[in-house]
Amino acid sequence: MKNQKGFTLIELMIVVAIIAILAAIALPAYQDYVAKSQVTSGLAEITGAKTAYEVGVNEGQAAAYYTAANMGLAGTTARCSTQTVNPPAAGVHANALQCTLAGNPRVATAVVNLARAADGTWACTVINRPASWKDSYLPGGCTAP
Repeated sequence: MKNQKGFTLIELMIVVAIIAILAAIALPAYQDYVAKSQVTSGLAEITGAKTAYEVGVNEGQAAAYYTAANMGLAGTTARCSTQTVNPPAAGVHANALQCTLAGNPRVATAVVNLARAADGTWACTVINRPASWKDSYLPGGCTAP
């Protein structure tokens, strides 16, 4: 009798079943990771404008100064369908810098918002979140309103 080499059909079916189970677990986790990275990327795109905004506040710039171009923002990017700059009133604005997220439907239309307080501190919130939003998408330091 000859020795046969290879796998039996049962062994192959078990391997395929194991791969399917692992994929079913890994795919949603990966999609959540991508969504969170897109929110974090949107925050990173507007965070750099805080310095120019602070300079404007410290120099007492008029409202016309507070534009996306003066803050070093592009207006639209791959992560932000719109980037908005709102002028402060006495150095304060609850929606000073905003990025309306684009991309993944789980986070699209959410708005990453940087608010400036009178003492010069900044707070990050995410507003207008879609129904598919999970709080795990919040970047470090950001809160839900």
